[in-house]
Amino acid sequence: MNTPKQIAENYIETGCAKAALPKGRMFLLAVLAGVFIALAGAASAVGSAAAGKLAGACIFPAGLAMVVLAGSELFTGNNLMVISLLEKRVGAGRLLAAWAVVYAGNLAGSVLVAALAVFGGTFDGCYESLIATATAKTALAFGPALLRGVLCNILVCTAVWMTMGAKDAAGKVLALYLPVAAFVLCGFEHSVANMFFLPAGIFAAGRYGAAAEGLTWGSMWLKNLLPVTLGNVLGGAGLGALLHAVYLRGKRQV
Repeated sequence: MNTPKQIAENYIETGCAKAALPKGRMFLLAVLAGVFIALAGAASAVGSAAAGKLAGACIFPAGLAMVVLAGSELFTGNNLMVISLLEKRVGAGRLLAAWAVVYAGNLAGSVLVAALAVFGGTFDGCYESLIATATAKTALAFGPALLRGVLCNILVCTAVWMTMGAKDAAGKVLALYLPVAAFVLCGFEHSVANMFFLPAGIFAAGRYGAAAEGLTWGSMWLKNLLPVTLGNVLGGAGLGALLHAVYLRGKRQV
């Protein structure tokens, strides 16, 4: 495997390559990542309803496995691009633009899968559980939602970091599996996953005529995605800054 210092050095170029992607290609790769995370979210929701939270946690890592092995752009993992920023290889403007494009693409892919899954009847036998999950997410206060977002992306970015240590596909999947399962099991908040769960809950409430107290497109953004996204950025970029300080600061010629 690559050592943590080798991962840090390799990620500098990875971050630069991500920032240099043409915006159209970047958006499509982000749509793909949103689709992958949403598909894993749909499977996790069905698994949780059938066999409990642990089953859902064991299923959801499939999303990041698809992101890593199939090649796509995920907003939360890309928060590690702060490493390239701190190395002065990517400017702040390019970094923020890349994050914005990827975030929009992740949203598009996630909402698409949410609509297809709900109206395709995927949740016919478990829509109550799906709606309950979505309403619980919008019922969180700003502070807890933000902190759960911080903790979530520390684990997700650690998972991404660990995949870069592995030199084969099996090693990458094994590396990411436990950190991702841990965040789901703990109930931490992942902005891209929520881009699936919240719209799916809204669509399901409409399709099945079920009550979904407090769950609207407005509450999706104000009550959940806003604080969770901020928390994800703080957790992921903060981890990236820490890793940069440990493995790169003062040890490379800039």
